[in-house]
Amino acid sequence: MQFRSPARFTAWLCAAEVGTMLGYATYPTLLNTLQAEWQMSNTEAGVVSGAYFGGYMLAVPLLTALTDRIDARRIHIFACMLAALGSFGFAFLAHDFLTAAVFQAFVGMGLAGTYMPGLKILSDRVAGPRQSRYISFYTTSFTVGASVSFLLPLVIMPLAGWRGTFAMTGLGPLLAALMVWRIRPLPAVPAPTGPQTALLDFRPVLANRPAMGYILAYTAHCWELLGSRSWLVAFLVFAASVSGGTPPVAPAVAAAVINLLGMPSSILGNELAMRFGRVRLILTCMLLSGAASTMVGFTASLPWLLVATLLAVYTMLVMADSSSLTAGTIAAAAPDKRGITLAVHSTLGFGAGIISPTMFGWILDLAGGNASPAAWGFAYASQGMFCLLAPLAFLLVRAGVRR
Repeated sequence: MQFRSPARFTAWLCAAEVGTMLGYATYPTLLNTLQAEWQMSNTEAGVVSGAYFGGYMLAVPLLTALTDRIDARRIHIFACMLAALGSFGFAFLAHDFLTAAVFQAFVGMGLAGTYMPGLKILSDRVAGPRQSRYISFYTTSFTVGASVSFLLPLVIMPLAGWRGTFAMTGLGPLLAALMVWRIRPLPAVPAPTGPQTALLDFRPVLANRPAMGYILAYTAHCWELLGSRSWLVAFLVFAASVSGGTPPVAPAVAAAVINLLGMPSSILGNELAMRFGRVRLILTCMLLSGAASTMVGFTASLPWLLVATLLAVYTMLVMADSSSLTAGTIAAAAPDKRGITLAVHSTLGFGAGIISPTMFGWILDLAGGNASPAAWGFAYASQGMFCLLAPLAFLLVRAGVRR
């Protein structure tokens, strides 16, 4: 399929990414239903949640690194099949926490082979000064997909039950695979005549100081984003209980809307980065979001709508540098090492996102439990602590540029 403009191609790829993510939040949204039906303990329910990111971490280094040697389009289509297999398997075969964990791992592997490889599809076909803008649109499609995946089960569950809900979300990756298959393949590239490094040799990336500066900053960003997002609904529920009233919308719906606000924030942040400088924008946003994290958790006793508004502002600050960080990594990567560079970028970023929700819960328990407003304040503060150290990461960028 031939696209007349980079903007149309980017929109097509963004739509495909949203399709791949329809199963992203199906299990978390239906957790209470499944936990009651299978009589799972909290630990068993947590195993299923962790299996998603476990599958992602297992697959992302290999699938993303392969895009340096294989057209990323082929990796993306294969991963869509993995995601569909996970959703359909959950719908028709899952019957306890172990089988559910297996199929959740497949859904996670699907994300590993679609999100960053999709970015490689884009960067391989769209170049020039506006590449950063198109990357910002693509990376924000992750936020759109996540928000849709929170809302979709609320619509389908009353009509088709939880098995029907998982089956419907499995159609998204299949449609995405068809869309990516219609993208024109890259011309064949002659095989290199010189010696090749091993597929998962990360040393060239680790030696690329500018790229590592962006990667470390992205790791701090993911620590804050994925950790705070994991506890967003729970905090909204707690704030409603403290205020003593009934919130005007369900906390899950409010969480989806708050997450969706990250999309315009990320796009605007990238536009400002193009105008005023990428490093300057990233440092400003990370310091602001880190500072906000030290305050937002202490607001639970305020009126619920005000709490939700402050969380929306905080989320927009967290998301404002998201596109710029990924665009910076791509710009700093060697052209023939983009795949392996994005593999390190994604592995460290999402790896931090696995640990930070656990850190949040640990501090919540340590500081007095989830009925304590102060405990929530300290737990939220733990999410932004690494963003406050962002200038240290960018010392690597400046040192690399000077060299």
